[in-house]
Amino acid sequence: MIRNIQTVIPGVATSDGAGVKLRRSLGGQQQVRLDPFLMLDEFSSNDPNDYVAGFPAHPHRGFETVTYMLEGHMLHEDHLGNQGHLKTGGVQWMTAGRGIIHSEMPQQVSGLMRGFQLWINLPAVEKMKPAGYKDIQVEDIPKLSLANGSSVKVIAGSYKEEGNEVQGPIQGITTSPLFLDVHLPPNTEFEYHIPKELNAFVYVYEGDLEVGGPMRPAPKQAAIVLGDGDRLKAKSGESGAQFIVLAALPLHEPIVQYGPFVMNTRAEIEQAISDYQNNRFVVA
Repeated sequence: MIRNIQTVIPGVATSDGAGVKLRRSLGGQQQVRLDPFLMLDEFSSNDPNDYVAGFPAHPHRGFETVTYMLEGHMLHEDHLGNQGHLKTGGVQWMTAGRGIIHSEMPQQVSGLMRGFQLWINLPAVEKMKPAGYKDIQVEDIPKLSLANGSSVKVIAGSYKEEGNEVQGPIQGITTSPLFLDVHLPPNTEFEYHIPKELNAFVYVYEGDLEVGGPMRPAPKQAAIVLGDGDRLKAKSGESGAQFIVLAALPLHEPIVQYGPFVMNTRAEIEQAISDYQNNRFVVA
């Protein structure tokens, strides 16, 4: 069964960090989410005034953050001593768990800075697990060239084609996330099996795309939430298309969010605030 477009969540211009300009679709309002996805930001600018101030040190608890750099160079540092250079085509996968304080600062003062940051919720039983960080270089992300001229980068989960399965560098996560970056030439079809138990959406960042059966236009710079089914069917327009595909198992758990903390109850949020204010993120 082909998944049709269920909801379109446009990206809304906003800013975060020390004034980085971006577009936020999922998470633009706290109730506009797709379990277990909490937030999706796209940042894209050639103007250094839009990004050079970066994201100075700030805390997180209770979820995972994924930064995918399409173009540019940022430096990650955190209170656990991790340091990673996030460069063009690379990915940073960070599990905030019980708490992490990190910064993401541009290492360029000119040129294009473009990419995505995604927040994925953690189940209640994992929200207080130790924090972790994985720095994934572009050469460690499989890229498949398909017979029709399309290409697929496999960031999380796996991609199966003609009996072969290519594993992305991110595996073994409870929500079983799938994260693909798909590039289609002009007027090219793309189909892929997405298990029916996963919630899924696509985000078109270049070109023109139609999705579903029958096909409907998928607006650019918006989270295109897909309905029930087990197959994604898409077709690019005259200018081709570049889009990300995201899917994961829903958690079906209550969500209470206060800024960078995402827990299940108000009491847990109050504890997170207290722990941060009293330096317990650092000493834990």
